[in-house]
Amino acid sequence: MARTIQHRLRDDFDWPLFLVVCVIATLGVVNLYSATSAQTGARAELYIQQIYWLALGGGVAVIVAAIDYKVYERYAYGAYIGSIVALVLVFLLGKSIRGTHRWIQIGSFLFQPSEFVKLCLMLAVARYVHRDQRSGAWSLRDLIAPGALIALPLGLIMAQPDLGTALIVGLVAVSTLSLVRISWRTLGVIVGGGGIGGTLLWLYGLKQYQKERLTSFMSEQVDVQGTGWQAHQSMVAIGSGRWWGQGFMQSTQNQQHFLPDTHTDFPFPVWAQEQGFLGVVIVLLLYLFLILWALRIASLAKDRFGAAIAVGVAALFFWHVVFNVGMVTRSLPVVGVTLPFFSYGGSSVLAILIGVGLLMNVSMRRRAL
Repeated sequence: MARTIQHRLRDDFDWPLFLVVCVIATLGVVNLYSATSAQTGARAELYIQQIYWLALGGGVAVIVAAIDYKVYERYAYGAYIGSIVALVLVFLLGKSIRGTHRWIQIGSFLFQPSEFVKLCLMLAVARYVHRDQRSGAWSLRDLIAPGALIALPLGLIMAQPDLGTALIVGLVAVSTLSLVRISWRTLGVIVGGGGIGGTLLWLYGLKQYQKERLTSFMSEQVDVQGTGWQAHQSMVAIGSGRWWGQGFMQSTQNQQHFLPDTHTDFPFPVWAQEQGFLGVVIVLLLYLFLILWALRIASLAKDRFGAAIAVGVAALFFWHVVFNVGMVTRSLPVVGVTLPFFSYGGSSVLAILIGVGLLMNVSMRRRAL
């Protein structure tokens, strides 16, 4: 066992994946230091806690990568059930913050189960896809089982309420399903059903503040003193960065406290204002490389389960980046989606690094070229 792991690390270790993750994580910590430099008390030291979480997450990622991912296939449904139980416990034992129930307090740590649901659901869908023996395109009936797997955690997360995480969970799971063939007729029914579901969600499922955020995003007359404040200040920060930026720790929107939540949902405007267009391009290219590398790993995976895992992790990064950058540039409504490695959060960092560990796992056990 030890010799096998040593062989994997020596001969099959994915250095490009490791290095790009290290670079993004380092830039994220540097930006978090700047984003919290104007804060006082505990928030001023969040970057130190982020380093601790990165170290812990890195250790967990090593363990995840060392165990053959076929073991995770065996326990995928068990992990899924465990994640559902954790979501239910949020309503029974959870801590309410700003009127939402998303966390379970364990000592001084706030554990957010929905972050890990992204991975558990992805593994469950990947197992279902891998075990499927259909040779032709999937019909609507064939999608009932994976649809139920996806719908249950989505409903529980929406009830917290957490629209942003629900969107990411759903999109990552659906992206994992992209490995199967679906007929055009079935796809049309799904799109139509999605339209009806979206209408019902708007009428009966969304909270008033969520509707206000969506209508503020779609309105040409943005309420910059109300629901449109964050997006407006974000655009001011990004625009004033120009080509080369204002310099490290020189973000006026952050230092003068115009832009809230710079350590969670809005770290990117701080980076853009301080590092400018060039810095923005560099970070986005790093994310693009990571996503494309994950898809390359999927194409080289030795089986369908490994490919589905790699696609799922690629989708996890893709949708997080798309929604977060879309939010801060007013291309998408503000729905509370974090930016991987740039946003502070213990549960988020752990979940992301477990995803990286799974990706490294598949890469080290890829088929020979």
